Amino acid sequence: MPLRLVPLLLVVAGLATAATGPNDSSIGPDYKPAPEMAAKPGGPKGTIREFVIESTESKLYPGIAKNKPGEVVPYKRKVQVYIPAQYVSGKPVPFIVVTDGPWYTKRMATVLDNLIAAKRVPVQVAVMVESGGGDSKGSQRGLEYDTMSGKYAEFIETEILPRVAKDCGIVFSKNPDERAAMGGSSGAAAALTMAWYHPEWYRRVLSYSGTFVNQQYPEDPKTPHGAWEYHENLIMKTPKKPLRIWMQVGEKDNGWDRPVPPSYHNWVEANERMATVLAKKGYAYQYVFCKNAGHVDGKAVAATLPAALEWLWKN
Repeated sequence: MPLRLVPLLLVVAGLATAATGPNDSSIGPDYKPAPEMAAKPGGPKGTIREFVIESTESKLYPGIAKNKPGEVVPYKRKVQVYIPAQYVSGKPVPFIVVTDGPWYTKRMATVLDNLIAAKRVPVQVAVMVESGGGDSKGSQRGLEYDTMSGKYAEFIETEILPRVAKDCGIVFSKNPDERAAMGGSSGAAAALTMAWYHPEWYRRVLSYSGTFVNQQYPEDPKTPHGAWEYHENLIMKTPKKPLRIWMQVGEKDNGWDRPVPPSYHNWVEANERMATVLAKKGYAYQYVFCKNAGHVDGKAVAATLPAALEWLWKN
């Protein structure tokens, strides 16, 4: 794969300009929902199953309180499962784990109904998992999504998938090429982290406004800049992993006008740098820069999700 041909994103006088590399594209500033985002009358319709997991049921995530070390704060977590009409009971099925799941449930059900029926993606289950709550440093969600380790993937593997398999009668594929993870913001960082630390489980990643910035808490000296380390060090200094990555960022995404350095909290710059190092390392990736779009912008998601899923599941 050729190297990117132009410099990184520049932040000049508060204006962001996107770099363009061999696997990069820019869309907007106007958006229309993709046709596949609308339900088609008469087509096969999957079903949604739902259950709630209490924090007391989790060995890996019993609760967190930033200002009171050792205190356990209880929470509830909703899990919704999309099961396609074409699923054959007892047969191992590909699947996608969706972080911050309920925000995506209706979107994913509709688009997968349409894409599966058109045979543009494999028949698959979507496991949409809510976080434990809160946001950013010190929160349960931040602990789950922004921590640079394999723990969240291990939580999904040992606590979520077995529950879904039991309650919904699903047999999940063990083939890592038939397992994907997706999300937005810190949920996108979590999706990449699942695949990065456990490529034997996950090899396909879909990211909207990925939080590839310094938001890890508690801090870890092995990765002092949190998910910023992916493009700063990890991707270039680690042997290439068998991952396929689709990424998006908005022109006015979080921290878009913060100079880098000293800030490690500019989402646009972080995603630009991700695309640069993925290209240099020869990864299979696509990067979409959305003009006039914000953070996990709903109009950008509606315009891109069908094509993103189709690309993600190729090969």
